[in-house]
Amino acid sequence: MELPKRYDHKKIEEKWYSTWEKEGLFTASPEPVKRGEKKPFTLMMPPPNVTGIVHMGHILNNTLQDILARWKRMQGYEVLWQPGTDHAGIATQNVVEKELARQGKTRFDVGREGFIELAWKWKEKHEQAIIHRLKRLGISADWSKYRFTLEPSMSRAVVKAFVELYNRGLIYRGLYIINWCPRCGTALADDEIEYEEHRGHLWYIRYPLVDGGYIVVATTRPETYLGDTAVAVNPNDSRYRNLIGKKVRLPLIDWIREGTLYDGSRVDVQPEIPIIADDTVDPEFGTGAVKVTPAHDPNDFEIGERHGLPRVIMMDKDAKTNANAGKFAGYDRYKARELVVEELKKHGFIEKIEDYTHSVGHCYRCDTVIEPYISEEWFVRMKPLAREALKAVKEGKIKLIPDYSKKIYFNWLENVRDWCISRKIWWGHRIPVFTCGQCGYVTASEEPLKKCPKCGSHDINQDPDVLDTWFSSWLWPFSTLGWPEDNEILQNFYPSDVLITGWDILFFWVARMIMAGLTFMKEIPFHTVYLHGIVRDEKRRKISKSLGNFVDPLEYIERYGADGVRMGITLVVPEGQDIIFSEKRIEIGRNFATKIWNASRLLLQNIHLYKGNSPEPTRIEDKWILTALNRTIHEVTKGLEDYEFNTTASKLYNFFWHDFCDWYLEVIKPRIKDGDSSALTIAFDVLEKSLRLLHPFMPFVTEEIWQNLPNKTGDTIMRAEFPLPAKKEYPHEYENFENWKTLVKEIREARAYYGIKPNEELPLYIGSVDNETRQTLFGLGDAMYHLAKIGSFKDDGTIPHPCTTIVVNGREFYLPLPGIDIDKEIARIDKEISELKKHLSKVKARLSNPDFLEKAPHEVIKKEEEKVKNFESKILALEKHRERLR
Repeated sequence: MELPKRYDHKKIEEKWYSTWEKEGLFTASPEPVKRGEKKPFTLMMPPPNVTGIVHMGHILNNTLQDILARWKRMQGYEVLWQPGTDHAGIATQNVVEKELARQGKTRFDVGREGFIELAWKWKEKHEQAIIHRLKRLGISADWSKYRFTLEPSMSRAVVKAFVELYNRGLIYRGLYIINWCPRCGTALADDEIEYEEHRGHLWYIRYPLVDGGYIVVATTRPETYLGDTAVAVNPNDSRYRNLIGKKVRLPLIDWIREGTLYDGSRVDVQPEIPIIADDTVDPEFGTGAVKVTPAHDPNDFEIGERHGLPRVIMMDKDAKTNANAGKFAGYDRYKARELVVEELKKHGFIEKIEDYTHSVGHCYRCDTVIEPYISEEWFVRMKPLAREALKAVKEGKIKLIPDYSKKIYFNWLENVRDWCISRKIWWGHRIPVFTCGQCGYVTASEEPLKKCPKCGSHDINQDPDVLDTWFSSWLWPFSTLGWPEDNEILQNFYPSDVLITGWDILFFWVARMIMAGLTFMKEIPFHTVYLHGIVRDEKRRKISKSLGNFVDPLEYIERYGADGVRMGITLVVPEGQDIIFSEKRIEIGRNFATKIWNASRLLLQNIHLYKGNSPEPTRIEDKWILTALNRTIHEVTKGLEDYEFNTTASKLYNFFWHDFCDWYLEVIKPRIKDGDSSALTIAFDVLEKSLRLLHPFMPFVTEEIWQNLPNKTGDTIMRAEFPLPAKKEYPHEYENFENWKTLVKEIREARAYYGIKPNEELPLYIGSVDNETRQTLFGLGDAMYHLAKIGSFKDDGTIPHPCTTIVVNGREFYLPLPGIDIDKEIARIDKEISELKKHLSKVKARLSNPDFLEKAPHEVIKKEEEKVKNFESKILALEKHRERLR
């Protein structure tokens, strides 16, 4: 039963993970749920992208989920933790295209089928790297039910959902202005855009009026004036009221541009364009007159729709100017801007240029600046779906943690825009819409069509676009369980219980999953959503390879062990806030695992004293540690129920490291040396329960130690019951021992402060204390010597000179100070008394404030009153001490 001197995490992690998997301890079955023997508990793993990268955000997310999964298993639940990965359409297509580019090829060189084959090979290779890292972390997901969003069963669910929404009129195709990424060559949904502040310019351009004079418009994108079809002003702006209905001539343009009207018909667009009035124009921006470019700005698109303006596309999908740009055609957008500004300046059309900082949208995958672009795309009507999703959270059916995230959620859903779901890429779910080349009939179908249902023609073409990745992910809570098939897994494990994910995908994923669950399952997909922050470095930057601050988490696991990584990151995860990560955090977790190992090893070295069941405690230190353990069990259970991961981890850390190791084990060392079996037996009882409390956080080290304990029951800690609080506590003894701890700390601090040699024995003079305190002191005499080098007690009423006075809850003790500089000590005491009086004055002022007394809770007022007593007691004791020194 003796543990090796050093904890070899690599050897132990490999041994136990393979054992747990082999024994099927992660596998969930519907049978005990159906029989009513167990309650189900379901977690849905946010599927990592198969781009081959696992970062500290994944480590944090999966650690928190594993804590819940292991805890719930120990509580007797049948836990299904559903794992899987996401095909990540744009991201995966990007990395595969980069691989081709290294070979001097493009996707068009290999063709659609060849490219998809390459993407599947990429997936197979990098998927294993992801799973390997998650297993090394120790996560207990049910790998037998692993899902991938492009596998056939998942594809069937996606097609089923699309066709159902299409038939209900909730999916439509339309020519609209969308977010376009020139680099990825695809449309993006509104919430796939990341906005960054750009330092740019505001160009003031003179547009000549046809009948003389000019009007000045301000713009951040002067090159797009080549696509202008109107100038707009606010109808209430008196400066321009007389110009409404007149025309301006676009400077430098002497060619006819090709445009389209909103009914799709073609039209020639002259250089002369109208001045229109629209309420959305902000009179405070620039000059109060704005250019209207319906094909290249979403707000202008809507203005154009209201006023029937033609749309002139002057830039193609590769962000290069086209024939509508006339002599400026064929240039990259930024080069075109440079040339346009230069030419406008040359001919006197630039009135002025100002520095201007504004928010610019970037592609969330490749960081390219997006272009608003008119394209025919597929959309989901979101308003009807959003209503029920709003209701579910407002009525409390779904709880969002932290609570303030509800406001963000409501704001997004109340202002939600239709979701652009088509992507002009090849890696993804092909849109299941078929068009007859003969009669033009269009339909959505769950099965590939071979002939037209209307005319019987075999000239059938499927839409070439694929669906947005999130269209498969929003079905995740039930498609992974077998939907649209009605099976026992779906029946017994849906809805899931808790979703743990980052706050940054509240809109991308969480809100949409709620909509999908209510739409297709007629039930919410989960009861609770816990949103954690983003892992950032010490400079508060996102961790990424491009910034050079990315470290493969596998390196940390190799160096510090999975338990060290798990505990280290859990200790720093504040609710809803971003996590500032550093390697030092992981070192703390590793050091804690070592502390657990060494403390357990100490007890196991004395196993010969173990006598079986714990005796009824009679000594104060035994009653104190059992009470401290009991309170920790309460706090940990409540903390996990409330998803307070970091505070719960901190309570466990402090209890084991400080209460159990620093105090209890140190206090009982003399007893163990003397062969006291009761001390060791109680210590083993506390250790065994502590390991069970710690297991969800640190599964490997706890399993290895637990297997070596003489008082374990069962074959694995994973099946052991999570500790329940005992019915009996010892609050009186607990408080007395806490006072004794404070006394020992004060003695240690005094010895350090006055430079007393570590091994120099001192007597402790007992002042005004009650008999119970005396009994505690004498009962812990060996421990006092061991921990504070107090060799004897003086209880005859004498006070040594010189000495320092130690006050603990009104009880006075005196520690002799041989060789002290009395004048220096009196000066220190005067300074301390002055500081205490300042604090006392502030607290008294607070307690004399009627507003505070009326509004503050009773507990807060009581604490303030206790502060007054404590400050006054300390001041009185220090004044007495000063007088003695004098």
